[in-house]
Amino acid sequence: MADGLEAALAQTKADAEVAGKAAGTVMRELKKARTAAATGQVRELRTALDAAVQLAAELAEQVGRARAAYDIDEPELLDSGAYIKELLAAAAATDLQMFEEDGRLLCYPSLVRILPGEAAIEIDRRRERRIRPSAVVELLRRAQQAGPRFKPGPFLASLAAGYDLQLARQGKSAGAVVKLVDIYGVLTLLPGQARDYSKQEFARDLYLLDQNGTTETSAGRRLRWAASTGTKQAGVLSTVARTGQQRRYWGVAFDG
Repeated sequence: MADGLEAALAQTKADAEVAGKAAGTVMRELKKARTAAATGQVRELRTALDAAVQLAAELAEQVGRARAAYDIDEPELLDSGAYIKELLAAAAATDLQMFEEDGRLLCYPSLVRILPGEAAIEIDRRRERRIRPSAVVELLRRAQQAGPRFKPGPFLASLAAGYDLQLARQGKSAGAVVKLVDIYGVLTLLPGQARDYSKQEFARDLYLLDQNGTTETSAGRRLRWAASTGTKQAGVLSTVARTGQQRRYWGVAFDG
């Protein structure tokens, strides 16, 4: 376990390949035995069966050693933070930008959440049981190459609706700046919504909207970002751009 999940899985894969070859020799002897039995070649039959018994015993030993060698406690590994370190190291080794924030991993355009109790991870809210670090890095690289599956129109409309609710709640005049953390609070009012849609996901979507350049809703209202002084105040939402730079968002206003 000291070498981590990547090394343990690499060794187990190698052990399984060796055992697989041994299993192939067992099958060859059994095929010989089947052919001998079909034609009544009793001497060949006995020889093949004896060889199969011996090889099967050796195979069982090889499989037993492979099973004993894989001693990873997956929930403990994922819960301890060691797995996150492995993922970060695996990403760095392939020049894939990945960053940790509040127990989640940001890798444009994806967000990764660790699920220790299930020996799994979640990539953009999709359960993923392929957790070998090198395999996860490859999945994230493909997602990055494919680009974000993001629809700016509906998100901008939701942002405007949340803005209007907070504007009325705070008694501000039309066009005033509202903090994005307050809008997030409105968008996740129902029980469980904050868990299902985290602040990190909200910040990521703000960045994707910003990057997309869409600022006008279908109703003709125009979005204005407010960040020049807000990023120095409390309630700043941050995410990581594809380049690895941190992007900060604080407030917005809608004209019209």
